Amino acid sequence: MMEFIRKRSSNVKNDILSGLTVALALVPEAVAFAFVAGVDPLVGLYAAFMIGLITSIFGGRPGMISGATGALAVVMVTLVARGNAMGAEGDELGLYYLFMTVILMGVIQVLAGVFKLGKFVRLIPHPVMMGFVNGLAIVIFLSQLSMFMTPENGEMVWMEGTALWTMIGLVGLTMAIMFGLPQITKKLPEALMAILVVSAIVIFGDLEVATVGSFIRDGGGQGLHGGLPLPQWKIFDKIPMNLATLKFIGPYALILAAIGLIESLMTLNLIDELTETHGNGNKECIAQGGANILNGFFGGMGGCAMIGQSIINIKSGGRGRLSGITAALALLAFILFASTYIEMIPIAALVGVMFMVVTGTFAWSTFKIINKVPLSDIFVIVLVTVLTVIFDLAIAVISGVIVSALVFAWENSLMIRARKHTDDHGIKHYEIYGPLFFGSIELFNSKFDVKDDPKEVVVDFAESRVVDQSAIEALNKLAERYQKNGKTIHLRHLSADCVKLIKRAEKICDVNVLEDPDYFVAIDDYNKALERV
Repeated sequence: MMEFIRKRSSNVKNDILSGLTVALALVPEAVAFAFVAGVDPLVGLYAAFMIGLITSIFGGRPGMISGATGALAVVMVTLVARGNAMGAEGDELGLYYLFMTVILMGVIQVLAGVFKLGKFVRLIPHPVMMGFVNGLAIVIFLSQLSMFMTPENGEMVWMEGTALWTMIGLVGLTMAIMFGLPQITKKLPEALMAILVVSAIVIFGDLEVATVGSFIRDGGGQGLHGGLPLPQWKIFDKIPMNLATLKFIGPYALILAAIGLIESLMTLNLIDELTETHGNGNKECIAQGGANILNGFFGGMGGCAMIGQSIINIKSGGRGRLSGITAALALLAFILFASTYIEMIPIAALVGVMFMVVTGTFAWSTFKIINKVPLSDIFVIVLVTVLTVIFDLAIAVISGVIVSALVFAWENSLMIRARKHTDDHGIKHYEIYGPLFFGSIELFNSKFDVKDDPKEVVVDFAESRVVDQSAIEALNKLAERYQKNGKTIHLRHLSADCVKLIKRAEKICDVNVLEDPDYFVAIDDYNKALERV
């Protein structure tokens, strides 16, 4: 399937049709995430429209779809609840605190783009990326299981009997169409065709199944129909602009901004790999931030890149900015003019589409590499996958990066080596190999025999690199040890930036800086050493 995705070329027809498909899939997702956050469904739909439109026009990754996401919604639910508790019943202060938080979140994201922090996504190792897509695939799958539940006596219970089998059959038919249609023709978007066929079967067959409309009403919503999003000037009347408000919304804004940027930038990298093109991370940060600022002002719940809808888009042939623009405008058209018809779409068709997204998102190659990569990489993949499912994306990715960094540091700490020899003049040489940093200091110090070394010692760093302040301090202490024993140490082939930081060592040992790492010890200094011997 990945090869098929790479071969889909960008054209107007593909972009428009894939955009329509994405718009249909966005509806239940945006509504569901609005319910999770504890706000009206239109707040989620407006968010999907605004952030999708702005990032499609100005973002750094054509073909990537953004909207309201579950990763952000799970953080917002606490914010909204706490905000509501600050006012009287019916004031809906939580909603206005949410809007203000989304504005601050956007400002933080714009600053991240301005200061070019998007480049740091390159520090995310591939095992973390694999864990990320696996975790999100599982989260998407689990989120669809709730669609197999139905309300009964005010509670949601699992479907049984005919209702369950009808649901399974329609989901299976949707997946079969999406799998089989590309084998016949690649000119038709398989996801859109599957939705249309299954919808026609349900409508003309008069089948009693859950639809988008019933899903919204079961969640307490009134329907999809609404007007254009309008500025929410009430924010400034409802919410006091003071330090107390900033202290309340600040931590939420930081968390939401971090989650949004991480998910967006990692989705950008994934789409880059699938389409063999290159996006601009910093530009995407600015576009996401600007979109969220407008989201807050116009009554949206904010959002970020959506990996599921992005996969649907590129799999359906969407490559250009037109696909995202079409999806956003179609979503707005649904709200304004076509809510009645969209509410007739069976949930089963959309669940089938999302299940196909799950199969396309999950990195099945994980099972093939288990016996071929280091155990630490497998641990990171599993760790990130599990944390993504249990907690959220930010915690999972940051934990994965930290573990990967610790593993890297440990492995490199064992790489420090020293080749020793004494020349004809009785001067002992230590040729250092491998990086010298905080993790390798202990092993580095063990290489030297200060008491039994001769009066003159040369330490050559031509094949080494002094990495951090801990390493520089280790050199200072090594020089002091030789000085206390009445001996002189010569440090060779240190980089210029390292020598500038070695203050005490310059006073108690001879430091030589040479640009060419293959150049030998300076003759003048070497001759002085011979004279002392």
